[in-house]
Amino acid sequence: MSKHGGAEPSSPHSSPPSAHSLGDMDPEDFRRHAHQLADWIAQYFSSIDLYPVLSRAQPGDIRAAIPDDAPEDGESFEAMLADFERVLMPGVTHWNHPGFFAYFAISGSGPGVLADFLSAALNVQAMLWRTSPAATELEEVTLGWLRKLLSLPDSFEGVIYDTASISTLHGLAAAREVAVPEVRAKGLAGRKNVSRLRIYCSEHAHSSVDKAVILLGLGHEALKRIPADGEFRMKADALEKAIEKDLAAHARPVAVVATVGTTSTTSVDPLPEIARICARHKIWLHVDAAYAGVAAMVPGFEWILEGAADADSLVVNPHKWLFTPFDLSAFYCRRMDVVRQAFALTPDYLKTVESAPVHNLMDTGIQLGRRFRALKLWMVMRHFGASGIRARIAEHMRLARLFADWIDASDRFERVAPVNFSVVCFRANGDDAFNEGLLDTINAGGEVFLSHTRLDGRYVLRLAIGNLRTTEAHVARAWSLLQQTFDQLHAG
Repeated sequence: MSKHGGAEPSSPHSSPPSAHSLGDMDPEDFRRHAHQLADWIAQYFSSIDLYPVLSRAQPGDIRAAIPDDAPEDGESFEAMLADFERVLMPGVTHWNHPGFFAYFAISGSGPGVLADFLSAALNVQAMLWRTSPAATELEEVTLGWLRKLLSLPDSFEGVIYDTASISTLHGLAAAREVAVPEVRAKGLAGRKNVSRLRIYCSEHAHSSVDKAVILLGLGHEALKRIPADGEFRMKADALEKAIEKDLAAHARPVAVVATVGTTSTTSVDPLPEIARICARHKIWLHVDAAYAGVAAMVPGFEWILEGAADADSLVVNPHKWLFTPFDLSAFYCRRMDVVRQAFALTPDYLKTVESAPVHNLMDTGIQLGRRFRALKLWMVMRHFGASGIRARIAEHMRLARLFADWIDASDRFERVAPVNFSVVCFRANGDDAFNEGLLDTINAGGEVFLSHTRLDGRYVLRLAIGNLRTTEAHVARAWSLLQQTFDQLHAG
């Protein structure tokens, strides 16, 4: 006891804690639990269609089932896994389910999951070449493989970000670097020599373009959405007129974002024409091919990236349709030196002796810390091979066309957009309320999960195919459920 009646303060030289109270999980325990977890995942993959696709949890259910405070003493892995199954699994929407047809369907393939396991074990931080040479160089090589499969020119250097939203942000940041002198040093505010800036995209472009414009300090009003044609593609002539009008008003065009596979309809903007317009006006061209870009490796679909070789930057997401577990976005840039000019910043504690041709990934974006994401793309591409990837993507497109044929032959449903890849946009005969009720009823059943959009002001259903486990039988079941539900709602 101290002279004040309290406990004596611990001495910095007191005996250390016992060895068993510190350190990591025991290696033998880890081995046993890792095997247990591998068995769980394998069973999950083999029986995933027994789960309802869309979680039936209500808001707050998961939070209410978890204690408010962290445990004071450690708990067993068995207890954690049991709570994972009891508490968390009911709150999971199963993106790997073969009946998942919402948004852009994805699947985390076996080799990708195993690679993520390895990546977590290594826990490397790939900010500098020296902090993990393997992570840096494998990223360069693997993105080179993908670039060749997409028939993009060697001048496109690649880097991995997490999502297409971040890739688009970096592409537009590079465009701003070119368009606005000394923007890195002086910014935009209060500069009389900086005119109003403009970014252009289709009216059907992804909302990430809006967010990038806002975040880059251009102001949301700087974004001009260009009208689309009857097949939901940007009108090149309308783009040209918008640029000329802005130039006449002394505004400065900064960039155009063209989309290969728009979010709602997967339409393809006319890249060759847009590229020519950008070249003529010396405007940065960024291509958002996040979803559909990988289809260019399938024979007969090479055309979708015609004109991309003239773009300044391009994004494609292997986590959307290349069977790579989320997240992995491949950003390619013909002018990566501009990206580095915009973002490279090396404090003294990160300076190293390595020089060219060594590249430090931290120089290519806002992010300093970088996971070993390339490992899973490398393993996915090696496991399936180029031919296996092509075959799976082609099969998904075949299934989409088959579903579209059923829609076209039906007197209850109508297709409302071209089927360019593996997404079908359609609606039931009836008003928006009927279609919304149809979708809600279908999704509540648990066998399939579809999403919706709005086209020309109408509520539209979307069926997106992209899952490794989805077969013709699953697509046929979705079609059967749609017809049954249509009849039930009309009868009720």
